[in-house]
Amino acid sequence: MTFCLIRVRVAPRSARDEVTGWQDAVLRVRVRAAPVEGQANEAVCRLIAKQAGVPPSAVEVVSGGSARTKTLRLAGLSGEEARTRLTPL
Repeated sequence: MTFCLIRVRVAPRSARDEVTGWQDAVLRVRVRAAPVEGQANEAVCRLIAKQAGVPPSAVEVVSGGSARTKTLRLAGLSGEEARTRLTPL
C-alpha cells in the first residue's frame, strides 16, 4: 500500500479550519478545536483527509501528538500527490 509522511504545523483555536499552505517542507494548518484530549489532532486529521480526498481513516498522527508540529501518515497517496492535493488554490 502506498503512503506518505507529511510534517504539519498546527495553529489550534483558530477562527476556522483551513490549510494555509506550505512553508518549506511543512504544511501549515489552522483548526478551531482546542488542544485538549486530542481534539485538535482529530480536527487536523479530518481536515487533511477532506482536503486530500481520502477517508479520515487514511490519516494518522505518527509523531508529535502533543506538539504543534506533527508528522502525519497519509495512506493511498504518494508524496507528490499529497503535496499537490494539499496546496491551497
